[in-house]
Amino acid sequence: MNSPTDWLQLLMSYGLTVVIESPILMVALSWAHPWRHRLFAGIWLTSCSYPIIALVLPYFISTAESWPTYVVAAEVFAPVFECFLFWLVFDRPRSCARAMLGRDFGAIIVANLTSFGLGTLLSGWLWG
Repeated sequence: MNSPTDWLQLLMSYGLTVVIESPILMVALSWAHPWRHRLFAGIWLTSCSYPIIALVLPYFISTAESWPTYVVAAEVFAPVFECFLFWLVFDRPRSCARAMLGRDFGAIIVANLTSFGLGTLLSGWLWG
């Protein structure tokens, strides 16, 4: 992560993640949340989890040597962390019903899995 190209790729990947996840969260999060909260969640949750996945996690798990381990760790960490943050900020103060909480968590998990799948396909196409 030393060259400007690495940082540009990081920013582009973050932007791609937001573009993929935000529409999913806009539609799939519980309607009890105003649209501006759902849109904010699409940007904010990724801004909290992405730096850890892209910058911190590679220091603990070598992506060159153990790609499957890194992917599992990242794809478990991201939705768990994002669900916790979302619950802390949006659901906990309202003491939301289980069904609403389940829907919100499901939406966050689906958004993360979708961005992983599409992001993997697109990054292979864009960066070979």
